[in-house]
Amino acid sequence: MSQIKRRQFLQFSASALATIGLSQYDIMQEGNKYAQVLAQSTPRKLALLVGVNAYPNGLALGGCVNDVSLQQELLIHRFGFNPQDIKTLTDGQATRQGILTAFEEHLIKQAKPGDVVVFHFSGHGDRISDKPSCDEIALKLSKECANSTFLPVDARSQGGAIRDIMGHTLFLLMSAVKTENVTVVLDSCHSGGGKRGNFLVRSPNTPNLPSPSSEELEYQQQLLKKLKLSPQEFVEKRRKGIAKGVVIAGAKREQLASDATFNGFSAGAFTYLFTQYLWQQTSNESFTRALVNVSRSTKIVAGVQGNYQEPEFESNFPNKNANPPIYFTPLSSQSADAVITKVNGNQVDLWLGGIDSQTLEAFNNKTIFSVLDAQGGESRLVQLESRMGLTGRGKLLDTKARGLSQLKPGTLLQERIRSIPENVTLKIGLDDTLDSSTTQQAKQALQSIKRVEALPLRTSDVQYIFGHMTEAKYHELQKTKTSYLPPVGSFGLFLPTQDKVLPGSFGESNEAVSAAVTRLHPKLKSLLAARVVKQMLGNTNTSRIAVKASMTIAGSTKILSEISPSRGIQKVSSAKPVANSVNSLDKDVPKLSVGTQIAFQIINKESVPVYISLLVIDSSGEMAIIFPNDWAAAKDATLLGAGQKLIIPQTGIDNFVLTIGEPFGFSEALVIASTTPLRDSLKVLKEVATSRGLAGKRGLVSVADDELLNVTNSLLDDLDSGTRGAIVAEGITLPQGVRGIDTNKLAAMSIGFEVVAKGS
Repeated sequence: MSQIKRRQFLQFSASALATIGLSQYDIMQEGNKYAQVLAQSTPRKLALLVGVNAYPNGLALGGCVNDVSLQQELLIHRFGFNPQDIKTLTDGQATRQGILTAFEEHLIKQAKPGDVVVFHFSGHGDRISDKPSCDEIALKLSKECANSTFLPVDARSQGGAIRDIMGHTLFLLMSAVKTENVTVVLDSCHSGGGKRGNFLVRSPNTPNLPSPSSEELEYQQQLLKKLKLSPQEFVEKRRKGIAKGVVIAGAKREQLASDATFNGFSAGAFTYLFTQYLWQQTSNESFTRALVNVSRSTKIVAGVQGNYQEPEFESNFPNKNANPPIYFTPLSSQSADAVITKVNGNQVDLWLGGIDSQTLEAFNNKTIFSVLDAQGGESRLVQLESRMGLTGRGKLLDTKARGLSQLKPGTLLQERIRSIPENVTLKIGLDDTLDSSTTQQAKQALQSIKRVEALPLRTSDVQYIFGHMTEAKYHELQKTKTSYLPPVGSFGLFLPTQDKVLPGSFGESNEAVSAAVTRLHPKLKSLLAARVVKQMLGNTNTSRIAVKASMTIAGSTKILSEISPSRGIQKVSSAKPVANSVNSLDKDVPKLSVGTQIAFQIINKESVPVYISLLVIDSSGEMAIIFPNDWAAAKDATLLGAGQKLIIPQTGIDNFVLTIGEPFGFSEALVIASTTPLRDSLKVLKEVATSRGLAGKRGLVSVADDELLNVTNSLLDDLDSGTRGAIVAEGITLPQGVRGIDTNKLAAMSIGFEVVAKGS
């Protein structure tokens, strides 16, 4: 980007169920041209990946070493990095000297012009005093005389010495690399510290700005001398932006980067969601497009989790019109949910980096993957036998293997048949500020509810936290200007960061714990139903079924979001970035004010009919059935013919409108398209409609909390029945106790939106 600073702030929060995609064909073309040049020159690709969990003095983290694995597997299997060209430093290896030496020896000394360089750091970040180089201009730019840092494992010793690596030092190291194709990813933050609900914060929460160490300043002087830069020239270069390439920070300076617990492992919330998104892509994307799409794909669930991070993207390209692909490297052409990392006869080890975090629990034994051939077709099948975190072990099924070559490490896999346990549970964390007696009462009351688990925080992923509204929490929530502020002394459900409450879940002050859980019983069943749906749908917006869904303003042609899932191809209308300026990249999830009327349009592009359902889950976890809604129709009321279009609601036919209402916050519409008939679920819904006086009529059905689980179970039974009936011919069997879903027969699309007050 010439010599002009460019920042792009992306709204981040966590959800594989949010809208992704951007129609920027000119940017894609530029990125593809750049990728073709890189491919012709066959550059060497070097990476240095650093992750630190083992900080002393009570600062230990849990997911940073896994972040290194997430990046390493992605770079090798999706971006073609040679494993020998990736150097990793974890825990005790990641000392200050170890990191600096590795940067010099592995990146600076080896990279040549045109090569590709990646540096990733996961761990604590902080800020440090920058008074020696802070003048009036710098103070105006940064608002304070401070420089961001990242912390090696030995950054904070018992004696109080500060051995952080400063952002200024990173600038000089990047400047010394002899290629412009440099990407730096920093999954850390600079404030906060400690715990936030079910998350750890990647910052030590230093109370006052410490001064940089003398060895840090001396090292900067050595680098300046090597680069032949005067101190004043160094200051001028920093004011113009980053040294070169791209820097991606997991959170803005004043925000928190989360160390999150997923199903069986921990990782950086940003790193996991970022790498998982890239596993799912099928085409080369520019940095701009990829990061906007990550924003789209992650915004809703962090609205659900309350974990707001706004990654900061800054770039400096030599050609101001360039918009190269992510990591300056073309992607392999096939998207993937998993990859084979080791082969021993018919036994294989797997890496499951492409699996969405919310559906990972469904990937246990008996899940079946398609082995992809060079054209992206299914050549044979692999069945998962065990999983620990993102590492799995499976076996090759012999149904299609005869006469085919031996499997090799690096072979990509796509999910074929998901095996969902019949006893999927809702995990509720127990607020660790509750006293032991209250905790025990809450645990007993919650676990008396079928399929509800009560767990201590930060030992597993949880969907919500049962807690007490204390005065301290009340005042914290007041500062956020939340629209839902329960009374002090009440019990209810928090989102996993405890920075937000679940609307409608808190009772009156001084309510007994057992009474609170009894009151929440119907709500918990509704939340469990929503969780079952998410397990059922899996990686949304990736499917082989050609169905397009869009959300529009009612009575208008204005498209708010448009999804065309076909293994990673999604498009959403958005503003085109303007070169050398702050880009309009915050238009990721539509903000709809209360009272807005909307409509949905679904087009079947298949040559066969599909069965359609449309659900909406709001910020309180409530789920509504929008389609089907014609209770006078025959058994195929959900059927959409080949090439046909469905508009919901239909003007002049339907007797309802879809109007945005409270609660405020993030909601998502889920469009389900199946080639399997959905007859059982339709039958259950018709029974509910009849009980509401809608027999033989059209109209929306209000499904009560205690009815939703029955509806979702019947939908799951429909999909399981269709799957089991079809796979017999392929010689595949599924065990009892699980429900199978054939992803060749199901498309699940998610359209996310945020409900805001009028005038917001």
